[in-house]
This record gives sequence, C-alpha cells and structure tokens, in this order.
Amino acid sequence: MKRIELSLPPLNEIELELERRACQRSFAAFVKKAWHILEPAAELRWGWSLDAICEHLQAVHDGHILSLLMNVPPGCMKSLLTGVLFPAWEWGPAKRPDLRFLGTSHKQDLAVRDNMKCRRLIQSRWYQDRWPVVLTGDQNAKTKFENDKTGFREAMAFTSMTGSRGDRVILDDPLSVDDANSDATLLAAETTFTEALPTRLNNESSAKIVIMQRLHERDTSGIIFAKKLDYVHLMLPMEFDPERRCTTIIGFSDPRTEEDELLFPERFSRRQVDDLKRTMGSYAVAGQFQQRPAPRSGGMFQRGDFEVVEAIPAGARRCRAWDFAASKQKPGKQPDWTVGLGMSYANGTFYIEDIRRGRWSPAEVEKNLKNTATQDGVFVTVRMPQDPGAAGKADAETKIKLLAGFDVKAVAPTGDKATRAKPASAQAEAGNVKLVRADWNEAFLDEICSFPNGQFDDQVDAFADALNELALGNMGPGMALYELMRQQAEGAGKEEPEAIEAELAPGSVEHAQAIMGR
Repeated sequence: MKRIELSLPPLNEIELELERRACQRSFAAFVKKAWHILEPAAELRWGWSLDAICEHLQAVHDGHILSLLMNVPPGCMKSLLTGVLFPAWEWGPAKRPDLRFLGTSHKQDLAVRDNMKCRRLIQSRWYQDRWPVVLTGDQNAKTKFENDKTGFREAMAFTSMTGSRGDRVILDDPLSVDDANSDATLLAAETTFTEALPTRLNNESSAKIVIMQRLHERDTSGIIFAKKLDYVHLMLPMEFDPERRCTTIIGFSDPRTEEDELLFPERFSRRQVDDLKRTMGSYAVAGQFQQRPAPRSGGMFQRGDFEVVEAIPAGARRCRAWDFAASKQKPGKQPDWTVGLGMSYANGTFYIEDIRRGRWSPAEVEKNLKNTATQDGVFVTVRMPQDPGAAGKADAETKIKLLAGFDVKAVAPTGDKATRAKPASAQAEAGNVKLVRADWNEAFLDEICSFPNGQFDDQVDAFADALNELALGNMGPGMALYELMRQQAEGAGKEEPEAIEAELAPGSVEHAQAIMGR
C-alpha cells in the first residue's frame, strides 16, 4: 500500500486563514480584530449598538441598502466604523479593492483625519499580512490615496463636493453644532445635499451613507424626512423611547424593552449620561442624544417671552401646581421627574417664583409634597392632577388627606398637553409671565422652549396647570380667561376683547381659541 504524505501549511498560516475567513463573513468581526491597530492604548468596549451599525453597513456591501441614514449619539464610534474601518473591510476582507470612496464632513480636517486613519490601517503590517492591498506611490496623500485596482478613498469638505465620483459616498456629520444655529449654513447644506451629492455617485448600484447626530429640524436628516427620500433609517437614541422603537428592512429591531434604557452602557454609564444631560441642556439632549430635535425658538414658547425679575409684588395670589411621575421606579432605573411649580399672580402678571423638581420614589414624593406645602403656607392653593380611573381617584384622595389643613384640589386633565398649554403660551407671548431669578431658570427655559418636541414636559404641565388655576379659579376655562384678558386690557388702557359667541360652550377648546383670537 502506497503511503501518501500531506504537506500542511504552518500553524500561523492556518490561523491567519481562519482569521481572514471570519473577517470576510462579518464586518463586526473585522472591527474587533483591527481595533488594536487604530487604538492600541484603548480597550474596545462592545455593545449591541455597534453590531447594529456594522450589520447595516454590511447590508450596504451586500447590495441590500443603497441609501442609508444612521442617527447616532456622539461618542458611539460612528465615524470610526463608517469612515475608517468600513472602506478597509470592503477593500480587503470583502475583496472589493476596486471600490471608490468619497468621505466628507462639515470640516475638511475631520474628513482628512478619517482618511489618514484608514490609510494607516491599510498600510499596517497586521493588515498587509492578511490582505496585501497595494497603494500606488503617485497618489498616496492625506486627502486622497489609491490602490493598484483603481480603488481610492478621497476626503473633502461637505460643501466642496465637486470633481470625483464614488461607489460609496459617506457623509459624516454634515453640520456642526454652531452650523445648526445659522439659517444660511442650513440652507447651504441643504443645497449641497440635494443638488451636489446625488451627482457624485458612479452608477445606480452606488451607495450613499449619511451618519450624524440630529442638530436641527432642518438638518440633513430633516431634509431626508421632509422630501420623503428613500433611505433606510437606523435611529438609535441614547435613552430608549418605546413609542419610537426603530425597525429596518434588514430585520433589525431595537432590542431594548425598558423606557430610558441606555443605548451603550458599556461606554456610557447612567451616571455619565445624566452628567452629560445636565451639562448639555434639554435642547441639545433632544437632538444629539434622542435624535428628536426641537425648535430652539418658534414653538409654543420662546426665551425672549420670559423676563427675569428679582422679586414679586406684595399681595399676589399664589398657587403651587404639581406634576407627578408617570411611572413607578423600576430596578436599575431612575424614577421619572416630579415637579412642583410655584406661581404668583398680581396686577395682570404671572410670576414663576419657585420650582421643586426631582426624581423621587413614591415615599419621597409624599415627603416633598408635605414639606413644600408647609413652607408655602396655608394661603397657597395646591393643585394636583387626578389620573383617570379608580386608581387615579384613590391616589389623589391619599395626597389630599396628606395635606389636610391646606387649600388642595385635584383636577382631572382634559385635552392634550399642547391644548392645556395654550393659555400659558398666549400669556407668555403677551409678556405677562416673568421668572424670579434662580438656579432653575435655565433648565426651565430649555424644557419649555423645546415643547412639544423635547424629551421632557413635566415642567410645562406644572406651568400650564398653575397658570390655569390662577386664571380660572372656580370658573370654567372660557369665562375665566375672558375675564382675565378683559382685566389685563382694562389695566393697560386697551379696548376690551370682543364678547364671546353664545354658542361656544364655556370650557371648550373652541371657546378658548375664540378668546385668544386663534
């Protein structure tokens, strides 16, 4: 019997081949293997959100997605994954060195930064041992480098997208935070996106990838939505909102189940996120973290409507309106916000004089409710919402008993939040709402000027209820607001408002709209 001898490759060659095959099958696997080349001193912290980004980029390679929009908070590796590792993966493990990439950002130096990182990875010993992609010597610069299979990666500023065409056009953060405050820059970015970017594609199989944090209603993502462009949308808010769960055509569904559950706890802990939110403010959090930008102005409330004063006049009527947390505390999750807003009314003007706000347990809510009432005194009306159903009635009765001896009332909310806030909006716009100077002013203005698109609205609810209580008293909403506006007009020497049509029932939305001229 003839003996057959087999010559096996060295063990290191077998290991290299196994690694090549693993990286070819999975972009995420390649990212994990290549990490040490790009960030040798930093530990790779991996989470499902990175898998989600990788899966959608791999779907671009497979031809399942030709237009991809990813809205992701800052610090979640979006630039590294999309602009650095993805081109290197397609050229090497995915065996498409012919592909041509255009990488662009709001600043040229950011686009060049990612170009250089990608080139450094491809030229590394680790990469070359596995995928010997050859870069040409005559075109190997910071802004553009080519390989010997006609593929290239070129960096440019977003508003300078002329000249080259690509199989992949990567638009990474087309706007800066400052850009989003400029109407001229927003318009220029819109023009570039709608008129220049579509002409930079090689052919009908070329792909567009937009990855960004939301900064403004009219940012590039907003343009995509407004024009109903055919983009697959991967939307990953920092804190989970069950009503906005993201699903996409490749079968992805945001795996989180609990409200406010974190996106990337391996990288951003609850403490870090809360610290960042306090620093950033509600407006920035709504856009950059939650991918739901709110208007900085032009909504129901504007910052310029609220004058800050040092004190309130003597003899004012006072009210404290509460908005309680909507849910009980859950393990590993902070309670929702509870707010008690103190307001005074004197000489036709409303003064917000104090806000008590915290993420309290039910026991802490009762403690703060009682302590605040004691500090305010018995002449301050305490107003609280009564939720529908037997449970809501029982909870309200419990709190009323807790405040025995005080002027307390529980009122069942009617209409939606925006409708209930309209009287407050009208009074603020008329210059009849002032803030007493205090540390809470900025947080209050951040939230109220983001309404109704902001992440939180607890202070808005308490504000609206306090104003309605002082304006309405025991009368129906329609007649009380009419009387309030009549008194204000009389005090200012203006003509009284027109009488209300008799067929409009006091307390109806139509009634209130007639009073306010809406």
